Amino acid sequence: MRLGHHHVRARVPATSANLGPGFDALGLALGLHDDLEVRALGSPGVVVDVTGEGADSVPRGEDHLVVRALRLALDHVGAPQTGLHLTCTNRIPHGRGLGSSAAAAVGGLLLARALLADPEALDDETVLGLATELEGHPDNAAPALLGGATIAWLEGTDERPRAVRLDLHPDVAPLVVVPATELSTRRARGVLPASVPHGDAARQAGRAALLVEALSRRPDLLLPATSDWLHQPYRRDVMPDSLALVDALRAHGVAAVVSGAGPTVLALARVRRDAAGTAVGTDADGVVDDAFGGVMGGWTVLRPDVDLDGGSAWPVG
Repeated sequence: MRLGHHHVRARVPATSANLGPGFDALGLALGLHDDLEVRALGSPGVVVDVTGEGADSVPRGEDHLVVRALRLALDHVGAPQTGLHLTCTNRIPHGRGLGSSAAAAVGGLLLARALLADPEALDDETVLGLATELEGHPDNAAPALLGGATIAWLEGTDERPRAVRLDLHPDVAPLVVVPATELSTRRARGVLPASVPHGDAARQAGRAALLVEALSRRPDLLLPATSDWLHQPYRRDVMPDSLALVDALRAHGVAAVVSGAGPTVLALARVRRDAAGTAVGTDADGVVDDAFGGVMGGWTVLRPDVDLDGGSAWPVG
């Protein structure tokens, strides 16, 4: 396998995983993106330039996640390694449950695909597998790659990652409320128990199935469909303000959940339409401000569209 290009760019969306009951399975791509650019150098080594989110904290060498993903992909297809100049313009908040690491992993893999003379050697199935190898779970990687709402799972004795897209109802409107403080995924997962009551698991399965219906055909069912018993209750002590906001929004009828491992809050709002069918807002309008009572300040409210395209990469010039 040889390189066909030496200067490529990629764009990868933020994602929200779990969506309440779809633990480690359901995900949604959001219209908030990291832009990546890489040049293959004639000399060995790597140069990493970062602006935006994480600029003061991410690695600047071979241990940068985008670089690791890119090199993993080149090795996978037997392409030659090369010196790299990577430029990252990061807009996805780090450590907030919005899939920044999945975006970096998928972005690096897509950059490698664009560098190749035969990009089909890194098809979507292969990219999802390599991203899961880096991430541990496909729930964020799937929507980052495919766009829209996705269901991901592990199949077979080798636990091969698979994913499918859902036909998302046009009246589903995401809203994210991002706190100023980070929370590591390791800490958020560390508080989860090794086992849960059978009754909770049974209720969860029913709500996860209902959520597929709510996302695709019945957004009026989003509030009951986003109930969760497997992860959010156990995380209350490590993100009390996030869960207080979730409780307040849900009390106002808005389908709010913790985004991924948190601490960002995702609201799956519903578009409101007038008699002519024209969108005139969502059921979350005005509710977020009301729900902030008792919750600490320093939060940022974002209203990204759903990203329906997923990650992409292309040659420059």
